[in-house]
Amino acid sequence: MESFIRTEKQRKLLAKIEQLIPIFQKREPELDAPGSFPYKNIEDLININYTKLTLPTKFGGQGLGLYDYILAQEAIAVGCGSTALSIGWTNGTILEYVESQHWNQEAAKVLLEAIANGGLVNTASSENNAGSPTRGALPRTTVLRDGEELVITGEKIFTTAAPALTHFIITATNENKEVEMILVPSETKGISLKDSWDSLAMRGTASQTVILDHVRVPSRYLLQTKSPQLKAAKGWLLHIPACYIGIAKAARNYALKFATSYIPSSLGKPIAEAQNIKQLIGEMELTLATARHMLYGIVERYEQCEDKTAFKEPLDVTKIEVTNAAMKVVDLAMRIVGARALLESNPMHRYYLNVRAGLYNPPMSDVIQTKLANEAIEKFLEK
Repeated sequence: MESFIRTEKQRKLLAKIEQLIPIFQKREPELDAPGSFPYKNIEDLININYTKLTLPTKFGGQGLGLYDYILAQEAIAVGCGSTALSIGWTNGTILEYVESQHWNQEAAKVLLEAIANGGLVNTASSENNAGSPTRGALPRTTVLRDGEELVITGEKIFTTAAPALTHFIITATNENKEVEMILVPSETKGISLKDSWDSLAMRGTASQTVILDHVRVPSRYLLQTKSPQLKAAKGWLLHIPACYIGIAKAARNYALKFATSYIPSSLGKPIAEAQNIKQLIGEMELTLATARHMLYGIVERYEQCEDKTAFKEPLDVTKIEVTNAAMKVVDLAMRIVGARALLESNPMHRYYLNVRAGLYNPPMSDVIQTKLANEAIEKFLEK
């Protein structure tokens, strides 16, 4: 399988992560339990300064870019998908700021200094019965001005890594029906968590509900008032397909290990030598290689693109196609391993469940397919 490492710095970064992969894999069964979270894995990553990967060097970070981040996220997911998805939001959120400088500087400094001191952050935007924010839903969570403070009230669901976060970025609707993004430290009075995460897939992400009961923060913690017209491309969201292709790679590795070592008495040799198994392995390898070439090719194009606002379609298509490819790879690996793949003691069943969570991370395929269809029809009619 081709390596996409380009620099010595990337090689050293991945060498550190690869030392953690077997440790993460050994711990992963613990994440099948409800309410679980990979605290030890996150601590291990903090110890190698991974949460400072994209943090600017002037704040004590490593100052690395998108390509480095995606390589690392894929590698972490080979060890543990829940860990990769959970920690990916912190580095991605910071990378978005580094690229766009879209936050109010005073609030940005508060967050960047917190990350430098071991902080973790994620945006809490999804809400019950409100529709997906990626589909244009206006938050039911409200923010009101009271002197020099902002008062926030509402609930946010599916907040990945909620119990480990030191800071939340809360989306809320203000008095003028504008969406604002507000930095809220997790220890602020009025914040509580409800363990509502009972998903079968990615259970270890602890994507809990955040309850905000008249939470007060200084007005200077306003990060951004979002404009409906602002539709900048977000290359860092490629950490989502990178996570799922990492899970697929773990399934592929297990399937190859099994196929080359399992010798049924009826065959008298490893099943990897059987033609039907070779066909499955070949299809698995082709699917995985194609997806990884697409992912890293798009990352390179994104980094070289001057007008990143015009790069949304390649990012959307890549997320969908790479995630679909990841599911196919896991399915093929399951076929190679056979019925043993369904055993609770076998990691394959976990890969099978976890990789399907990618269908529900943004952007969703139906949204993109409808958008592409509308654009194709419109352009055809124009001709």
